[in-house]
Parts: sequence; structure tokens; C-alpha cells
Amino acid sequence: MIKSGRITAALLASAAFTLPTTAFGQDTEVSSGAVEDIVVTAQRREERLQDVPVSVTALSGDTLKSQRIINASDLASVTPNLQSVSTVGSSTPIFALRGISMSDYSLNQASPVATYFDEVYKGNFALLGVSLFDLERVEVLRGPQGTLYGKNTTGGAVNLIAERPGFEPEASLSAGYGNFNRYEANGALQMPLNDTLAARLAFTYANANGYLRNLSAGQGDLGAVDEYGMRLSFLFQPSDSAEFILRLSTSLQNSANYGIIAEPGPDGIGAGVYATFRAIDPKLNPRTDDFRTGLNRRELTSDFTPQRRNRTYAAALTSKFDLSDSLSVISVSSYDHGTLLNEEDTDGSALAALSILYEGRASQVTQDVRLVSGGDGPMAFTLGGFFGSERVFNATNLRVYQDVDFNLDGALDFQDCLTAGPPAGCQTQNSFNQNRTSWAIYTDGRYDLGGGFALRAGARFSHDTGRQYDIISQMIGSDDVVLANLIPGDANNVDATTSQKFSKSNVSGKIGLDYSFDDNLLYLSYSRGYRASSFAAQAFFTPDELTVARPETVDSIEGGFKLDLLDRRLRVNGALFHYSYRDQQFIDVNPDGTQRLLNLPRSRILGGEIELTARPIQALTVNAGVGWLDSQIQEGIVQGVSVSGNQLPNAPRVSLSYGADWTIKESDWGKLSLNVNGSLVGAQYFDTQNNPELRQRSYNTIGARLGVRSANDQFGIALWGKNLTDEYYFTSRVAVTSFGFNYNHVGAPRTYGVTI
Repeated sequence: MIKSGRITAALLASAAFTLPTTAFGQDTEVSSGAVEDIVVTAQRREERLQDVPVSVTALSGDTLKSQRIINASDLASVTPNLQSVSTVGSSTPIFALRGISMSDYSLNQASPVATYFDEVYKGNFALLGVSLFDLERVEVLRGPQGTLYGKNTTGGAVNLIAERPGFEPEASLSAGYGNFNRYEANGALQMPLNDTLAARLAFTYANANGYLRNLSAGQGDLGAVDEYGMRLSFLFQPSDSAEFILRLSTSLQNSANYGIIAEPGPDGIGAGVYATFRAIDPKLNPRTDDFRTGLNRRELTSDFTPQRRNRTYAAALTSKFDLSDSLSVISVSSYDHGTLLNEEDTDGSALAALSILYEGRASQVTQDVRLVSGGDGPMAFTLGGFFGSERVFNATNLRVYQDVDFNLDGALDFQDCLTAGPPAGCQTQNSFNQNRTSWAIYTDGRYDLGGGFALRAGARFSHDTGRQYDIISQMIGSDDVVLANLIPGDANNVDATTSQKFSKSNVSGKIGLDYSFDDNLLYLSYSRGYRASSFAAQAFFTPDELTVARPETVDSIEGGFKLDLLDRRLRVNGALFHYSYRDQQFIDVNPDGTQRLLNLPRSRILGGEIELTARPIQALTVNAGVGWLDSQIQEGIVQGVSVSGNQLPNAPRVSLSYGADWTIKESDWGKLSLNVNGSLVGAQYFDTQNNPELRQRSYNTIGARLGVRSANDQFGIALWGKNLTDEYYFTSRVAVTSFGFNYNHVGAPRTYGVTI
């Protein structure tokens, strides 16, 4: 049955016909009634999307606005076979693309699905910040990357492309209000400074109350928003053959952090510890285990509401020099710095059973330079080099049973840690510094064979080095008294440290054949992706937890098509692929609490996507995107048990996005339009063991936007809503069995508002 609050959304979905929204990028002129062309830079040059032999979903800035895609994790709702896991918060998503993902959410790791901003690789969570504002478009590239992109990745790339500064004066401003007392504003100002120099200033701001209601007295709600971002861009064109774009940006997130919905096991949160000590002496230990009694699904009783603070600074210079009509040199130089303080009440209750403090700092310098050919000749190529250097500081503090008097002396102090721990009654804190350097040379080319056939090939040599040093883990009392050195385990020096390092080289590449006919494209390709080694960050109790994971590789065979049919009123793009996935890096968490970063030897993934765009009448465009995955672990041991035959985590068999844009009325006074969109995500697991308690059932979310624009297109007002059916679903799940609960992040509830 459909609840009364869901009737409107259900009617909207039916009226719009359930076909999803894929993307519009930069548009070129087309005949009336035809599906619009999309221009992308997925291959580091401007091309029609239909001419690019890569599986790409592109989203224009207008599409991002109409569908309320306001943070990076929202991209999963409009991109087939893209998932977003929010173990460290929705503003720092861990992407999974075609089943390629990472289970380690430590702040020192780099995702196998790379995020780029204006061609600058953002390798660390702390560097992402607030980025989805004043964007021209977003491109999501599926499959291994390396011969065209700054950093090797096994899963794919998410490219965020900002609005380009220009010489035409323009300004925009929007402001809005929504439920949960959300205030937001976005704007941009662009102007020429002289004949060769122009500037563009853009900003975003949002503030909202938390959507997880906290019933603990004196504590605020969780899942709040308080953030801003600013970007100042300069365009300098001293001549027809030279161009420079400098972008300076900063952002700050400083709000009540996400909340954790902890699902108690049979002994409650605390796994019976509180009940046991209450039975011994209820005066000294008045608390008992928590069973979430009387709470609804979006309520909790957190005993503190920590802040999430993420500050970023970035500078990037893109330089282009035209050596001739068909040959250019492009340089992309960048510097990034970010800090992230992420403290969570891990048990989501009034108990102090488990809380974790994550702290990270990262600085990064990158340089990418390439020689790019174009023109009308039979051959086009890219020859480039990349250098990247990253420095990271990471600290994690596990605080366990800080409210239990284990030695029954009437005080909570280091004596409880000595009696019960570690980790019970203790703080277990580790920290380290990490330096990683990567350099590469790469090439990618296309040769026209004639008759509509073209050969494509690319190769890359990479060399990666890393050093993890000043590694230390200490056992500390609840009163901050340092008691012991656990790693490296020095019995005489509590401040002793250790180190580890790696140095690896790799050759990867791709080869493919294309066939073009009547502005349509068929392609077949083989490629190999590579992800460099990684250091363990979750080593707390014993020196043997310090591990270095081997590089992971993916061998991909992909065939695809891009078709414009029915006088270009129907566009059908699709791909099928087979992945051989070797040495996937993952965290193995043992029942005793120790963790090791290891490799899953072999997996295979079969799947595909199909994306449709149809324009049956000029006023209506409907879009659909479907992704299908069949993943299987072929070899691997986790917690001492074989996981062969299991499904990979974050790899639902089916994902679907759907929507429609309808111009309801257009006349001299203006235009009335409706956008309806949604996504369906099939059932999936969040762990390699395929724990049925952590299985996420399939779910469907629906959004809509009804807007009015003036005839001159300068003014407008819109009503919007997301997750109109108030679907309840998880975005991350972890079994914390030793503490008696499952750890859950939940998706945002129904939100709605108005934007002017």
C-alpha cells in the first residue's frame, strides 16, 4: 500500500513515465525535436559524447541543479553502476564503480575510483571539501584509467568541471529554504578586467539542522549541514595561441557530524558488559546495555554531538600553448592542502561503549604536462608525463568502555585500562606520517584505418614509492595517562616509533578498435588498470598489523555502442564488459579486534550499462540508465574463512536511474516546467563475507522539481523535493559484533523546499 504522504510522488512518477535521467553536457545546435549533442573532454580533448569509445555518463550544470545533486555522493543516484559508501560521511564518499571499490575507509587511502577537479587529481579525503558548485558539467568514466589521466585507477574516474571564466559580463544568484530549517545560497559574478584578462568569482553556502533526532538531554541532532565554498578563477589570453586559467578555492564544513544508527544484537549495545558490571555493583556501575527501546528508525541517544570539520585550500594553473593548428602543449599544475577532523559516537547511544576520533591532514603537489595533436589528419595522439607528491598525517583514537569501573574502585581512570584492557577501559591511539610519490609517462593515440574503422592504443609506465614513518600506537587511560607502547611494542619507551616503505613500477595500457557509421559508433577494447600499494592505517594492538598491500590490477574487455536512431529522437548508448580483478586491497578485521590491510587474490565481474535518451515531442525529454553486475570472489580468505563464491561488496546486481523533463507551458510570460527523477538500487552486501545481517535490500528514491522561469530567462522560482516517499535505506553497514551491534549510516529522509 502507498501511504498518504507518498501519493503525490507516486502520481508524479507515473505521469513522467519511469525513464531515468542521464546527462546533458555542453550543448551544440541540433535540429528541432532531436536529442541534443553533448560535448565532453573524457579523452582530454573536446569531442561529441557519441564519438568517444568509452562508457561515460555526463551531467550538465543545469541537470545538477534540477535534480538537486549537491554533494558528490548524490552522483550515484544518476549514474548506472556507480555506488557511494558513506562510512566516513556523505561529504567524503567512497565510490564503487562496476563493483570496483575499497573496503578501507582510512583517511590515508586513495580510492580506486579517482576524483578529478578541472583535471587535478584529488587523492585524499581531506582534499575533497565542498566542490559541487558552479559546475559546467560532471563526467563519470567507467573502466580502468591511466593512459589519459594523471593517476592510475582500476575502477574509473569522476571528473568535476567548473564553469570556465569568460569575457562576457554575467552574474547569478539563487537562494532557498527547505525543511530541517535549511538555508542555502549560490552565486557567481564574471567580468572582464581588460582585453586579455577576465575573472569569475563563485560561492556556495548551506546551513541545516540534523535529520537524526537526538533524544539525549542537552545534545543536538546529528547529520547537520554548515558549509561554504568559494572559487576565484582568472582567464588570461595574451595571444591567440596561449591561454592560462588560474583557479583559487577554499571551503569549510563545520557542523554536527553524522549520526550512527546502531542495531543491537541479542545482548544489546555493550554485548552484556554493562549488565554484568551492574549486577556486581549497581552503585558504581549504574548503566546497563542499550537495546534502543522506544526509538524510531531515525532517532538516537548519542551522549555527545561532535563536530565534523573539513577545511580545504587549493590552487591550480592550466596553461595551453598552440604550437600549430594541430599541435598543442597543455600543462596542469596544482597545490592542495586539507584538514579533516571527524569524531563520531560510534555506538550511537548514551553509553560510552565505543567512540572514534579520526584526524587527517594532507598536502599534495601535482604536475601533468602533455603534447596533444588534433586536426583533420588520420592520426591523433597524446603524449604526457605526470608527477604527484602527497604528504599525509593520520591519527585515530579508539575509546572503549570509558564509563565502566572495571576495577570497582569508584573512579574512572587508567586503573580500569590496566585491569581490563586494551582495549576495554582504554584509549588506543595510533598516528603516523605518510609520504607517497608517483611519476609516469603515458601515451594514447588513434589512427584512422579508413572505411569507418579506427585503431586506438595507449600505454603507461608508472613508478610509485611510499614511506610510512613515525608509526606509533599507545595504550592510554581514560584520564589520558600513557600506559604502554603497543606498536612497535617497546617495553622501555612509550614514545617509540617504527616505519615501513614500498617501491613499485608498473606498465599498463589499452588497445581497441572502433567502427563509425552514420554518426553511430561501435567499439571493442582491452585495457589494464593499476592501483598502487597502500599502507595499513588501522594498526592498533600488535606490530604484525602493520602491513603493506600489494598493487591491485584489473584486466578489462569491453564492447560498446553509441547510436542515434529515429531521426535522432532516440539515443541508445551501451556497453558490456568482463573484468579480471586481482589483488583487491581490503581490510581484514578479526574477532579479537586486530586489523590487517591485505589483498583478495582473484575476483571476476561481468556486467553492462545501457543509457537511453528519447525526445518523443519537443517539450518532453525522457531518459533512462540501467546497470547490471554479476560479481564473484574466486579466491580469498577473510577472518580465516574462504569467501570464494561470494558477491563483491557494494556491487548490486541492478541499478537504475529514471526521469523526465517536461515543458508544461511556454508563452510570452515565461515557462512552466517539471522534472521528475529517481533511482532504484538493487540488493547488495557491504562486506566480503556477505553477512545476511548487513545485506541492504533494494530501494527506490524519487525526486521532483516544479519551476517557473520568466520569458527572458533571468528570474525563476522552483519547488523541489528529494526522496519524496521517505525511503529508509543504509549507505554503509559494519558488523561490530564484539560490542553487540551493527553500525549503520542511513540515507537522508524526505527533504523539500523552494529556490528563488
